[in-house]
Amino acid sequence: MAVLELNHVTKSFGDVRAVQEISLKIPEGSIYGFLGPNGAGKTTTIRMIMQIILPDSGEIRLFGEKQRADHLDRVGYLPEERGLYRKMKVADLMRFFAEVRGIPKNESKARIETWLERFGLSDWRDKKVEELSRGMQQKLQFILTIFHQPGLIILDEPFTGLDPINAQLVKEVILEENKRGATIIFSTHLMDQVEKLCDHICLIHRGHVILEGELSPIKRRLGRNRLVLSYKGKPDFLQSDMVASFDDYGNYVEVELTRDCVPQEFLKKALETVEINRFELAEPSVHDIFLQMVQGEEGAHA
Repeated sequence: MAVLELNHVTKSFGDVRAVQEISLKIPEGSIYGFLGPNGAGKTTTIRMIMQIILPDSGEIRLFGEKQRADHLDRVGYLPEERGLYRKMKVADLMRFFAEVRGIPKNESKARIETWLERFGLSDWRDKKVEELSRGMQQKLQFILTIFHQPGLIILDEPFTGLDPINAQLVKEVILEENKRGATIIFSTHLMDQVEKLCDHICLIHRGHVILEGELSPIKRRLGRNRLVLSYKGKPDFLQSDMVASFDDYGNYVEVELTRDCVPQEFLKKALETVEINRFELAEPSVHDIFLQMVQGEEGAHA
């Protein structure tokens, strides 16, 4: 089942079409990377999912049903622009949030103690939110996002403001929540985190979906003409009409072949002039995919 489905969703602000005919399906239990350059339409799309703004046209479905206000009770949302009640004490804020979410008092008390201890905030429980550092406030807001054990968790730049230790902790909790059964939508500019965490990705640019699907097949498809070679000899073989681009490190080179080139043909030609110690097809990283697709779109609109 698709936990979240967008069908031809469009949103404009004046003359600017921020989101144009976006359609996608997010499978239940997935960790879904929602990617795109600044201004691509990611935040606008997320705000429509969260019913902060309404689409001009198209349909959004949550949990297999047409979007309704009560669906948000089953969603946890960490926005890029953080916001907490700064004058409230940490524990009071968590109790208030639990009450709003309908969590029984005896259950919420145990959860509060567990999460405060897990994130190193126990000594700050009676401090006002405004007294916390930026990183501590980020941890608190992340806790509140997952506190009610939602079925869908939307994280917009969840690692912003965190040091490496706390970023690691957040990553561990994301994986735990996914193992619990939650579907995670993960929007970030940190491509290495997408590489490690996500099993599906959607890349949008200029308000359009330009790539969407399961990550492994996408890598195999886009990496069919990317090679890694270790060689001995002169690099003259790289000056070939079969090579679209390369990054040579001396005796090690990463090669992108032209679209119609068969990798075995290139290998055969290279063996005429150099000794090959290593030859393998290389899957592109998410970073490579991002650059390839966005730059390709920019070239198409030039």
